[in-house]
Formats: sequence, C-alpha cells, structure tokens
Amino acid sequence: MRGSRMNPGGRRTRSTMTIVIVMGLCCFFYILGAWQKSGTGRGDSIALRVNQETDCTILPNLHFETHHSISGANPLIMTNKVIEPCHIRYSDYTPCQDQNRAMAFPRENMTYRERHCPSENEKLHCLIPAPKGYVTPFPWPKSRDYVPYANAPYKSLTVEKAVQNWIQFQGDVFKFPGGGTMFPNGASAYLEELASIIPLADGTIRTALDTGCGVASFGAYLMDRNILTMSFAPRDSHEAQVQFALERGVPAVIGVLGTIKLPYPSRSFDMAHCSRCLIPWESDGGMYMMEVDRVLRPGAYWILSGPPINWNKYYQTWKKSKQDAEEDQRRIENIAEMLCWDKIYEKEDIAIWQKKANSHLCHQMNGHASKMCKAQDADDVWYKNMESCITPPGEPAQLKKFPERLSAIPPRILEGHALGVTEEDYEEDNKLWKKHVNTYKRVNKLIGSSRYRNIMDMNAGLGSFAAALDSPMSWVMNVVPTISERNTLGIIYERGLIGIYHDWCEAFSTYPRTYDLIHGYGIFSLYQNKCDVEDILLEMDRILRPEGAVILRDSVDVLNKVRSTVSGMRWKSKLLDHEDGPHVPEKILISVKEYWVGSEEENSS
Repeated sequence: MRGSRMNPGGRRTRSTMTIVIVMGLCCFFYILGAWQKSGTGRGDSIALRVNQETDCTILPNLHFETHHSISGANPLIMTNKVIEPCHIRYSDYTPCQDQNRAMAFPRENMTYRERHCPSENEKLHCLIPAPKGYVTPFPWPKSRDYVPYANAPYKSLTVEKAVQNWIQFQGDVFKFPGGGTMFPNGASAYLEELASIIPLADGTIRTALDTGCGVASFGAYLMDRNILTMSFAPRDSHEAQVQFALERGVPAVIGVLGTIKLPYPSRSFDMAHCSRCLIPWESDGGMYMMEVDRVLRPGAYWILSGPPINWNKYYQTWKKSKQDAEEDQRRIENIAEMLCWDKIYEKEDIAIWQKKANSHLCHQMNGHASKMCKAQDADDVWYKNMESCITPPGEPAQLKKFPERLSAIPPRILEGHALGVTEEDYEEDNKLWKKHVNTYKRVNKLIGSSRYRNIMDMNAGLGSFAAALDSPMSWVMNVVPTISERNTLGIIYERGLIGIYHDWCEAFSTYPRTYDLIHGYGIFSLYQNKCDVEDILLEMDRILRPEGAVILRDSVDVLNKVRSTVSGMRWKSKLLDHEDGPHVPEKILISVKEYWVGSEEENSS
C-alpha cells in the first residue's frame, strides 16, 4: 500500500525532471549556436569550412604561383562537356595565319601573309597543347635576354642570323644578345645614336611601331626608356619571330603591310621604325608610307635603316644596279616630301624623317587636295583596303609627356572627338577601375609582379584597367572589339598605352601561350548572339599560358554559362561577388589554367 501511494509522486518527479532536462538542453544548444555563430568557438570549424567551399568571396585551392619553371591545379568537377586536347602537331597553331591556308592566296602585295581565318566547319574544337617540356618563362628583365628552348623549339634563326647576333642557342635556352641586322653593335648602341636626334628620354616619345620587327630587340631595349613598342612581323620562313618576342616579354603581333590597313587608329604613334624590314616603301605610289603616315601623330618620327639607305655602299650586295638602288631612295624621298615629312638626319645606314607638327599649310602649298583620302573615318580600318592616298591631317594634339599623359584627359575627349565620352565619364572610369584593380590585387597578390608580364584586356574601353595596373613589370595589350559602340582605341593611345582592334569571333593574331593574364569586362555580354561562347573561350585558352590566370567581369547569368564551359577545359574557376556586395548582379569569375602538355597519343578531330 505504501508503494502504491508513492508511485504518483514518483511519476510527477520524473516528469518534472524531464522537463528541466529538455529545457536545459534547449538553452545549452541555443547558447552553443550563438557562440558558434559569433565565430569564436572551435566547434565552428567544420561549418566554416563548408561555408568557405561555397562562399563566392573565398578562393580555396586557386594556385596563382607557377610550378613549372626552368631552374596544377585540378579543375572543379562539374557534369558538363569535356573538351579534348588537339593533336600535338597543333601546338603552335595560329588559326588566321595558318601556313597551309596561306598558300592558297596570291603572293602579290603579301596577300597570302595577311589574316585568312578558318570557316566555321574548319575550326578546331579542341584544346591547343603545350609542347613537351614547356616551362614558365623567365621573369622580366631576364626574359629579355633568355627564352627556354622547350617553349619555342626552333633553331633556324640561330643559323640564318648567326652573323647578325639576333639569337644564340646555349644548352636548354636561347640567348638574345640584342643584336640586329642593322645594329651589329647591339640595340643599346643603336638607340643611343637615335637618341642624339630623337627625344627618347624625356617622355615625349611613348608609343612606337616597329614594322617587320624580327625578334623585337628594338622594342625590348626601348622599354628601358619607358617606351612601349607595338612590334609586328609576318609568320614566314623565319620561324616564330613574334613568338620569340612574346616569350621575351615584349609586345608583338603577327602582321604584315599588305593590302589591308593596319589595325590601329590614326595619329597613334610617336615614332615608327623599319630596320631592314624589306618592305617595298616606294611601290604602289607610296601606299605603305601613306599608311605609316596615317598612324603617326603630327610631329612624330619615321626611322628607316637598311635598304635603300646607303645604297652607294651596298647596291652590289643587294644585287641591284647602282642606278636602280639610287632610284629607290630617290622615290622614297619624293613620297616623304609629298607627305610633308622633313628629313632631319642621314648618316651611314640610318635616315630619319619627322612629320610636320602642322601640315595643313604644306599640303595646301603643294596642291595635295586630289591626293587626300575620301573616307571620312580614318579609324575605320578593320578589313578595310589600304589606299594610295594621304589621310587628311588632324590638328596636332597637345599631349603631355609620359607619365603625366597616362592620367591627363586625352585630346580626343577634350576636343569633343570621342563620341559619347565626356571629361566626367573619363574621370569616373579611372576611379572605378582603380577600385576594381585593387579588388583583383586582394584576390591575387601576384598581380603587378613579374608573375604576369604579358597581359591582355579583351574589352579595354578607355584603357583605365591598364592605367590602374601600370607597372614596370608588365604591359597590357588593350583590345577594342570592332563591334563596340564606342571606338576608344585612339583615346588609349593618347594615354600612352598600346592596343589593337579585333573581332573576338575570330582568332587573335598571335601564337599559342603568349599571355600570362587575360582580363575581360562584359566581353561575353557584348558577343551574345554574335558567336559561340565556346569558340571565344577556346581562343582564350589557346593564347593563355599554362598556369595563366583569367579575370572575367560580367552578369551572373552570363558567367554561370561561361563557368559551365570552362569546367571541361582544364580550368579551375571560382565566382566572386561584386565589390559592392552580393546583391549586385555583376560578378567576377577568377580562373587558372591547369598545367599540361601534349603527347603523340592524344588526338582530336
């Protein structure tokens, strides 16, 4: 009986204890949760790790350092199409300057050396492999003088140009002594002679054009004087001239003076140069000199060293009669006079002309009205035929000396010639890109160092990305797409930067693996419904070095589509929020290309 009387009380006690325990546990887990959320508890580490793996502001396992220098990264797993590697024979494939396709075009006026891009059904839909043994190039400035043999394994120039001191083969590297056909004492001595006539040291000369550049030693040594040179040469029997230039860390593109206008705006360069470039300047009524005149600023210089200068000494070596050699130079002199260029120097193998700062009066006095080009826009040049006519002289731009030129408001904007761009737009653009570049540097601390020497901006706008990035350790190829609403490349050149027109539905005029970092702002939105995303990405992959980096800034929908494609391209990628927070629809996609090389066994259609 006693036991039966105690049971109800025991049950009540156990119920009370249960309630107390449950409440205690609830309080404990509530406090624990708050503690973990504060970020101070060790128990938060697992949750934090999971959050980091999905947080678009963190970059786990993105390795920006190189691991294959001379002295990997695994792509994110996504269930998307895997793009296979091309056969190793395509390791130096340049789609629009393919040797086999070129031979089907006329030799006259170098037509066959111009851009001839593959049709849609001829395009390779595979990844261009690096050659076996490929390594990261030497950092600048060592790269100016040495290139790993495995990266451009072509020895023909070491034989053909042996006596001219262009290039030497030493063990597993090429050495570039700085020599050239017309500067046997080295590029430095050659530039010293030019500097006695042309102001190369005070920032007056900032942008130069080197036609038929060889291995670009002229441009390489001008960098010591803070001068950027756009060098070009055809893909011809001298293997890989432009590839050597880019391996050295010098701006260069595959190109030729043929029948199509150069892909640069008018009044872009402070100086143009030809050192035995073998361009027939006197032919076609002076058409090639007229094209150089188009891209030279008022007051700019043209340097010609080599044939036909000093014809009296060399005419027999050139296998010409004395009369023909003399006539060639006389015709060049006459064309220069017609263009209102003043000859300011001639000594031995070098002649220098200066374009008049204001040639309006000269052209009027010489009655050149009938020789003036009829086209209204001298900057509309993409696939436009070159003409034997004189580009009407513009007003001489009041450019500041570099580096002040970089941030000063460009004359095209001040004078109202840049449609849709005001002074306020320019200032705001500069501020915006300083902010963006600071973000990039926080994500990748190697930006601005020698890790990224050759940089490309696929949609350069006003050039503010390159201006904010300005570093002696790197240079930027500013690309203005031909379909852009605003033609801003002239502004970019007036800032003391270099660049080129291009249509990203086609391949770029360069060899594979020639850029360390590629930046693209809104490039895929710009080309929506114009050409396939995959084609543009494959071209980016072709020109990007193994372990090179890509920074894309675009809308989140566009970047998600891009990310799904690159997941099958041996790229490792991560999506980041905009600097102003996750609610901004514009995002940033950071990618790193995996290191891999081709093999004979791998093949693709």
